[in-house]
Amino acid sequence: MHSESPIQRRPSRKIWVGPVAVGGDAPISVQSMTNTNTLDVDATVAQIRRLEAAGADIVRVSVPDMDAAEAFGRIKQQVQVPLVADIHFDYQIALRVAELGVDCLRINPGNIGREDRVRAVVDAARDRGIPIRIGVNAGSLEKDLQKKYGEPTPQALVESALRHVEHLDRLDFQNFKVSVKASDVFMAVAAYRLLAGQIEQPLHLGITEAGGLRSGTVKSAVGLGMLLAEGIGDTIRVSLAADPVEEVKVGFDILKSLRLRSRGINFVACPSCSRQNFDVVKTMNELETRLEDLLVPLDVAVIGCVVNGPGEAKEAHVGLTGGTPSNLIYIDGKPAQKLGNENLVDELERLIRRKAAEKAATDASLIVRS
Repeated sequence: MHSESPIQRRPSRKIWVGPVAVGGDAPISVQSMTNTNTLDVDATVAQIRRLEAAGADIVRVSVPDMDAAEAFGRIKQQVQVPLVADIHFDYQIALRVAELGVDCLRINPGNIGREDRVRAVVDAARDRGIPIRIGVNAGSLEKDLQKKYGEPTPQALVESALRHVEHLDRLDFQNFKVSVKASDVFMAVAAYRLLAGQIEQPLHLGITEAGGLRSGTVKSAVGLGMLLAEGIGDTIRVSLAADPVEEVKVGFDILKSLRLRSRGINFVACPSCSRQNFDVVKTMNELETRLEDLLVPLDVAVIGCVVNGPGEAKEAHVGLTGGTPSNLIYIDGKPAQKLGNENLVDELERLIRRKAAEKAATDASLIVRS
């Protein structure tokens, strides 16, 4: 039952990736990317559906050649979530996926080649209302910028981004967003800060190649958290060497911690100690697994003893405080009933689901807004 986020977001132009708004007053969207072979249509569709079930607002798919473009078209027909085609070098691939209904093109105008090729892609995007994402990465800076700066720097990333922006400006195309990603947290944060004041388009945030599930989650939470807390960022992708579904979960957890999105349960739980009157860790593991399907935003406190338990429980929609001989359940901040340790998780799950249903019935737009 926390208040609204105190964060004042950077003003930006609103664009649309399919039905999903990015920028302006739109909620910060969460993205992921498939890691299947795009030519394996069935496997890619299955993964996209898992990502959508986890809450992904937008999914990116790599389209390295024309065969993959044709596969992309078949994939697009079988999923609901907006799809971004990740394309490099060959402008004809971009033209083909535009024909096949892509929702966004991820390109760098500078590596598409001649001006007439860039114009052809931009014209196709303009005619079909397709936005473009300019994606700059510290690992693939232009050779002249590598020579100028000696190594990737925030200034080099921003200079590269502005070059691509100028391509689109010359063609009077403003329907785009920009990313300036690096695997180094400080470099990425500094680059986004520099860029934020120089363009009005939305910013796609990410710490690229962040690492495995644990280390990548930490790096992403630190880097994206710094920027989001300053109001910078309109859509995010957490890059993990892990199941892409984990990227979506981490992305929403980052936004929930900053009160920028409220999809699903916000758990408050103690780390447990010898004062606990029930197994906090086991209880939390079971609850998180069982309640992944809930989309209604709820605050749930699970505290093992009476030191901090009542205070945290009073601030939650559903709270559990460990006690002897019985644990105490709070609903909407008020003591409601006592529970023993037998069937504790089952009963707590039932109460949380009942509260979620009540909240959803009170405000049917909760899931849409979250």
